[in-house]
Amino acid sequence: MIDMLSLLPEPNQERFDSRHRLVLVASQRAKHLMQGAPHAGPVRFTKETTQALDEVLQGRIKFFTGKEARQALKEAKHSREGELERAGAVESAEDAREIKKELSVYVDDSPKAAESDSEE
Repeated sequence: MIDMLSLLPEPNQERFDSRHRLVLVASQRAKHLMQGAPHAGPVRFTKETTQALDEVLQGRIKFFTGKEARQALKEAKHSREGELERAGAVESAEDAREIKKELSVYVDDSPKAAESDSEE
């Protein structure tokens, strides 16, 4: 069986400890490209998977391993949780305004309504 890394242009054994790491990094990058992530340089290929593999091999994509990867995952999780909390606070404030608008049709709490009731 032919070693696939030897077929790739300039295989870099220092950067990738195994062909599995290369595949994992390229597949994750392809997923990001399919979700609309910007390209990390000029595009030479049409398919996202090939574009991702090219970007990884050219060294335009940075990736972490070991403790650095775990720390990056924790930071990403905390930032997503913070974004969700902020979004939830905005949505709850908007929901409260919408409910108040809907209830104002049935109950008029304005000062004018109270004054006109007391004059009668």
